[in-house]
Amino acid sequence: MANFLNVLAALFFFCFIVSKGYCQCTTENLQIKQQQTGKQVQNKPEWQVTISTGCPCDQLEVKLGCDGFQTVEPIDSSVLAKSGGECLVNNGEPIYPDKDFNFTYAWDTSFQFKTLSSQVACS
Repeated sequence: MANFLNVLAALFFFCFIVSKGYCQCTTENLQIKQQQTGKQVQNKPEWQVTISTGCPCDQLEVKLGCDGFQTVEPIDSSVLAKSGGECLVNNGEPIYPDKDFNFTYAWDTSFQFKTLSSQVACS
């Protein structure tokens, strides 16, 4: 009887964890939002990009598709490092679930960044 209760408790715990999404985080959970800051840089509107994990796990080595991305405002390469059509975010360091990652750029229109890949790290 005790073994049955242990198995039942473990099953319940597993189902609870899965239903909360702790085991289901993927690159698709990354959320990228943009809005104008109201500033102008070289007569171009400045855009703030906000990246959040969208799940309770850290996401590392976040790479965005950025082929054709342009800005007149310098971006530190530790924030966004462009290599060909890929951009590495935050120098590959984690984006944490409780803290959004932000950067700004300036161009005539917003650029539609796409998530290419990341590594999910759940503790």
